Amino acid sequence: MSRSGYLLAILASSVLGTACTDDQEPANQPPAGSTSGDESTTFDHDNNTISPWDLLERLQAEGPPTFTSHVHSCAKVRYATLGTVLKQLGVDMTNTTALSAADLYNNGFNALGGANYANRIRENISISTSGASREFDIFAAASDEIINGFTNQTAAITGRCGAGVQLFNADNTCRPDGLTCLMGTPATTSHIDFCNITVQMASDVTVGKRLAVASVLAAAYTCE
Repeated sequence: MSRSGYLLAILASSVLGTACTDDQEPANQPPAGSTSGDESTTFDHDNNTISPWDLLERLQAEGPPTFTSHVHSCAKVRYATLGTVLKQLGVDMTNTTALSAADLYNNGFNALGGANYANRIRENISISTSGASREFDIFAAASDEIINGFTNQTAAITGRCGAGVQLFNADNTCRPDGLTCLMGTPATTSHIDFCNITVQMASDVTVGKRLAVASVLAAAYTCE
């Protein structure tokens, strides 16, 4: 048989094999409507794969994953640094009241990834679930102290922010100078809008201000 004959035979057998496979009814089909769905009742997944040329272009522009993982990674705030930030924002770090910001911080050394020098274990530089949860709890507990510090212009706040800097205006809208001091980076329109929406959408203004301060701090110090 010639080469072209072999090719025709292979193609014919492939077509016949596919046709036979398509004609067979799969076994163990579930009853109609029991577990099956369609695009109106389930999420329609986009299973399109990326083109190799698009992938090559992205790798040339961004670099390989081994590089971008280091460039875009986010290390957690060191334990001592977090304590310094809280102190500068007017939090009493000697407070031993249960569930106060200082209590959560001082008793959260392990959860926050502190170093265990006795066992030669360095401080964890990546944020963990337990560390993020404890950090969120600390910011939430510290919010009242921080708000009062801005309102009363305590020495800690004036030392960090300068005199006259406030978090909120008389109409309870958020101030950019106060948010800048709170985060340690210039506040943008997005930060101000987020803060205002948080205050406005809360059950009352006091709760809204607490949530706004805690949320802004959490976002600023967990790379969100």
